[in-house]
Amino acid sequence: MTTVEQNIDQTLISILEQVSDPEIPVLSIMDMGVVRSAIIKNNIVEVEITPTYSGCPAMDVIGDDIIAAFSAIGKKANVELILSPAWTTDWITSKGRKALEDYGIAAPLNAIADKEALLGDKKLVKCTNCGSTNTKVVSQFGSTACKALFKCETCEEPFDYFKCL
Repeated sequence: MTTVEQNIDQTLISILEQVSDPEIPVLSIMDMGVVRSAIIKNNIVEVEITPTYSGCPAMDVIGDDIIAAFSAIGKKANVELILSPAWTTDWITSKGRKALEDYGIAAPLNAIADKEALLGDKKLVKCTNCGSTNTKVVSQFGSTACKALFKCETCEEPFDYFKCL
């Protein structure tokens, strides 16, 4: 797992954990690793978030949801988008990876395995329904640009795979 410095006031974590990723509602923005900084400055919560990719349409919604979550407890919040360092799937927490699997989305592999799986060279992506690795790529693009569509050849169920970024 790659780590990047985060500056998060511990008193803010419980609120940030209540803000879901709008595309994958079982994950909080903390589980996704998009929160880079959250501090209280002059009685205003200042939050910095990094998009999962630069064109991610969910970032505006996430920003609005952060502001609403703090507003609900009487705090004003500002949200700033930080593009560097670029977000990586390595920032998804282990809790987030398990939540993805439980939700029916295969968690990202490492970069080398990801390429081998997406190019159809190796059967590495585990079916979220039956656990088999007897799976194949149906489409390199799934329900969102960050996912690929796979099908299990054992149980014949389709499922999304969260691509390694």
